[in-house]
Amino acid sequence: MILSQRRFSLPSGFSFEAIVLGCYLVRDAFGGVMRYYTNVLHVDALWFTPDLLAMLCLVQFVRHCIIRNGSTFAALVLLQVLLSLVLGYFMLGTFNALSSSFKMMLPVFVGFCFCDSNLGSYKRLLAVIAVTFYLSLVGVLISKFWVMPWVGFKYEAFGATREAGRLWWAFSADQRISGFAADNTMAAFFILISFVLTSIRKSVFWCILFGSIALYAVDLTTSKTTMGVLGFYLGLLVIVRMIPEHERFPAVRGFALWSYAAILVPFFLILLADGTMVGEHNLLYSILDRINNSWQLPFVYLSQLMPVGIITGCGAGCFNYPQQLFSSLAPYWVPVDNFYIGTYLQFGLPFVAFMWVVFRSSFQVTDVYKLSLIFVNNLFTITVLNYGPATGLLMIALGFSEAFSYRSSGFTRGAIPGTARQRLVTGTA
Repeated sequence: MILSQRRFSLPSGFSFEAIVLGCYLVRDAFGGVMRYYTNVLHVDALWFTPDLLAMLCLVQFVRHCIIRNGSTFAALVLLQVLLSLVLGYFMLGTFNALSSSFKMMLPVFVGFCFCDSNLGSYKRLLAVIAVTFYLSLVGVLISKFWVMPWVGFKYEAFGATREAGRLWWAFSADQRISGFAADNTMAAFFILISFVLTSIRKSVFWCILFGSIALYAVDLTTSKTTMGVLGFYLGLLVIVRMIPEHERFPAVRGFALWSYAAILVPFFLILLADGTMVGEHNLLYSILDRINNSWQLPFVYLSQLMPVGIITGCGAGCFNYPQQLFSSLAPYWVPVDNFYIGTYLQFGLPFVAFMWVVFRSSFQVTDVYKLSLIFVNNLFTITVLNYGPATGLLMIALGFSEAFSYRSSGFTRGAIPGTARQRLVTGTA
């Protein structure tokens, strides 16, 4: 059976998961614009269009990954998410928190639906991503000289009031610019992720030119994490282009696999600098605050609120924005600035098993786009939770999607050896 025939496509030739990803991307990358004008035009409900479409991707995940691919792993992951939603409801205690947690998890299944796909085959989607990159740059550069009308705009979601495009300054008195996005961190993230996905098929000259512009724009947003990851990626990209062509893909895969070592960085830093204190104006203040508070306090609170949660997790939404906005446990909320720590808090030891399967499946990935996402996301999420915006979580799930592919499912059943299955997929993608 040819895999390209097994994916769900619309009659127009568009792939449904690509449309949903594109909707999330446009909504979140231009979140400041979208929130402001949907409110002004009294069409606030349009903001949730990608979430409604993502519900259909949940159905597609069941149909494609569980039923057609016969993936027991996919079934277990879905069951674990549902159980965590129930556990999170009992932990957080409100229906709004449950609704927010369910909405929070939907982008995961959109990303997983790319399991048997090569992202390079989505030409229209890549064009949307490229336009997003250019417009994100323009938005940040314009914001340097002109205050956008949505700066300071407040909106309500699920009964909680939030502020889009808040204009504020770092302790160095540098203005934190958000461009068309809802805040400066989101603006920097979309410049990073759209540059990564656009640069793969571009010339070295384009990469250096627009990579330099992107670094300047990210510097304007004052996002140090994004600046470091973007600079590191750009440097490695140029190095990879300089080596012989037959060595490039093994190099990219090697970088992606080694990037999983970044999961251990917080634990190493805690052992190295736990308890170290500096003043707020010290350049190390941000990372030391994560070491002393963000990465450790949640476990202290969890041991008080739900001791067994250290093993089982405390449910989807805990120590995440559903708890912060919709729960009586909001006083115990701590910003968890690391994706893997934040996800472990919610899902417990099953998440460790999940990551082991994901890591093993990464050895079989043949899509350079997915490998690039794995590398960048693993570095970026050392100091960022990345559950918001939704596109951030979606991109992580897309990188992990190989674990649900027909190739991975067949290999775990012993149906076809990995190498043979790899050739089949490569030949029919």
